[in-house]
Amino acid sequence: MWRDAVLVAGKDLRIEARSRVALAQVAPFGVIALVLFAFALGPDRAPMIKGAPGLFWVAVLFCTVLAVQRSVSVESADGARDGLRLSGLDPAGLFLGKAAAVAVQLVVLEAVLTAGVLVLYGARVASVGLLVAACLLGAVGLAVSGTLYGALSSGLRVRETLLPFLLLPIAAPVLLAGTRIWQAALVGGTPAYGTPWLRLLLVFDAVYLAMGVLVFGPIVESA
Repeated sequence: MWRDAVLVAGKDLRIEARSRVALAQVAPFGVIALVLFAFALGPDRAPMIKGAPGLFWVAVLFCTVLAVQRSVSVESADGARDGLRLSGLDPAGLFLGKAAAVAVQLVVLEAVLTAGVLVLYGARVASVGLLVAACLLGAVGLAVSGTLYGALSSGLRVRETLLPFLLLPIAAPVLLAGTRIWQAALVGGTPAYGTPWLRLLLVFDAVYLAMGVLVFGPIVESA
């Protein structure tokens, strides 16, 4: 399973490194979203700093939808999905590999968006460790749930429009927990307040990791 996961993750990351879709399209989309949020809030810094945690995670969610759609579309061209079925790869390894590739891309995107929040909104970080933990756990949670629901919608003609309806409501715990942890990690927050929300992210990640390992195979076969 782990060998297959490394193979699949490496394949997806090489495809993204060559196409540069994540850096050339998804990351600029997230930055543009942050800029539009800043315009909507006006020139006053106070509401921008207060709303920075939530706006960051909304931008991350939008980028997640694009990253997952890209991951699904890679397997949709030229019968690649059928090739994966016939390759003999462990379905659990296939799930973990694709989720890992999406998670790596999300971590990079989160780094870009964090810099955007600090520059555009004037937010200052008080607890770097808490901020990094939230980004890493949030990226894993969004990647595993996005990969699972991306597989569910992959066999449908309306997958591009169906995926956001499936993923965004399920990702609400990540949005809520990530926002609360960011509020605790920024200047003026209470770092200890973020600990319970870190536990929520851990539970979310564990549940969807276990679910994906168990059901990804039947989902791929039925799709």
